Parts: sequence; C-alpha cells; structure tokens
Amino acid sequence: MHPSDPITGHVAASRLQLPPGDWRCLLDGLCARFPRIDRGQWQDRFARGRVRDAQGRALAADHPWQVGLEIHYFREVADEPVIPHQEAIVHVDAHLLVADKPHFLPVTPAGGYVQQTLLARLVARTGNPDLVPLHRLDRLTAGLVLFSTRPETRDAYQRLFRERRIVKTYEALAPGLPGLAFPLERRSRLVPGEPFFRMTEAPGEPNARTRVEVIDAAGPFWRYRLHPETGRKHQLRVHMAALGAPICGDDLYPELNPAGQGAAAPALQLLAKALAFEDPLTGEPRHFSSGLNL
Repeated sequence: MHPSDPITGHVAASRLQLPPGDWRCLLDGLCARFPRIDRGQWQDRFARGRVRDAQGRALAADHPWQVGLEIHYFREVADEPVIPHQEAIVHVDAHLLVADKPHFLPVTPAGGYVQQTLLARLVARTGNPDLVPLHRLDRLTAGLVLFSTRPETRDAYQRLFRERRIVKTYEALAPGLPGLAFPLERRSRLVPGEPFFRMTEAPGEPNARTRVEVIDAAGPFWRYRLHPETGRKHQLRVHMAALGAPICGDDLYPELNPAGQGAAAPALQLLAKALAFEDPLTGEPRHFSSGLNL
C-alpha cells in the first residue's frame, strides 16, 4: 500500500476486464470509458500505483490496452463528506459479522462515498479485508446489515437470500391509514421509473410482496412493522407510498424531492429492525435485533 494512500487497505478494488477497443494504452482507454474522471486524475492514480493487474502489480499508464486483461483500480472522491453517525457491531464470529448501520451511511462505495461507507469502516475496525455484505440497505435506511467474514463459507449464507430463507423485519413511521384493515399484503410489479433511480408500480405479474402490520396507531403518524417477502429495490418505500402512507422523510416517493440531500436532511424513518434465519452451517436458529429506534 502506498504510504500516502491509507484507504487502499480499507476498500476493495473495482475490477474491470478490458473490453475490445482501439485504444493505444490503458490511460487512453480508461479516459474513454470513464469520461467523468479527467485525464490528470487517472495519471495521478497510475503514478501512485492505484491501477493494478490481477496479481496486484502496479500498471503503467502507457501499458498497452490488452483485451481480456483484468485490472483493479481504487475509486477516489475529492472532498468526500464526513458522515458523523456511527455504526455498531452487533455480532461477530468466524463466519458472520452483523452491523447496525446508521442513517445516511452507504453500505458500499458508490457515488460520492468511498471511505465514508459501512464496508470501509468495518474493514478498518476489524482488519479483515475479506468482509463482504450479503445484502444491501439504502443509504438513507438504518439498521442491520449481514456480512460474510470469510470466502470459504460465503455462498452458504448468500443462498439464504437467493432462496428467501431469511426473515427480514423493518419498522417505519408513516401517516396513519384508518380506512384500511391490518395486517395486509401489498403485491405489485415494480419496474424502473423516471428518473432511472426511482421505481414504479406497473401492470403485470407481481414481483414484489410486502406484509404490513400496525405496531402503534396513536396520533397522525403510525408505527408500522414491514415484512418484505421479496427484495426489490425501494420495495418498502414504493409500497407504503402506494398505500397512501409514504414513509416520513422519503425524498423519492411519492414525489421526487431533490432538497432532501446530505446528513443534515430529515432521516428516512425506515429501520431494518431484525434478521432471523436457520444457520446453514450449524442448523441453529439465529436472530439479531437492531439497537436503533425510529
């Protein structure tokens, strides 16, 4: 690791298998493929050894563009905002780590966040570069995230999510719905909407199912318990908005609100409260609860 480059050991490199192209060298090809990153920034990354081959060897900017070559590069963000909210480790063993994620903290590097992510923080705290999240939470959603701590047993736990053998329980604050009978199930077909990062309900075979229960119906804003039976992007947010009770603090549903930006914005009142499953290695029941509250 470069002595002036502390995050290299905390954030996994992005990987790219070079596609066909008539570029003379790596620098030309990467500038063409990632036009938002200027040439000077790529040159600086090469100079600091932040573009490497699959064996971890630093590559030169003038290295020939070789179709099929796998390169690893480390994302960087200038003036990355600091997320003041802290995560907690709920549980850790030889195979799993369970973290309690605060609002506003991304799980993995994306957009303007690299160091200020749950993954980078946990790798730095534990010294384990093999940590991999087994599922995702939106940046604005708080609560439990399950990580694999070792590659040898990772697939066994990933299958829990692929085969829907894990029970996820969320809590949300949203306007009351006195005209509806609970518990109820919302079923619909979710597809990408406009802009591209929003989802929308569309006609057709349902691909998203959510069970909605009421915990507390006092006052104008109720506390709900949500059980997603599927795991579509923004599923809970879309379903609650479609029922007429958008989750408090939601800047995407039912209407896009660009003003809801950054850690100073109102927190989305959605919490991944519990995870329960049968451990695929031991067969024992596992249950984890978030220490956070809305």
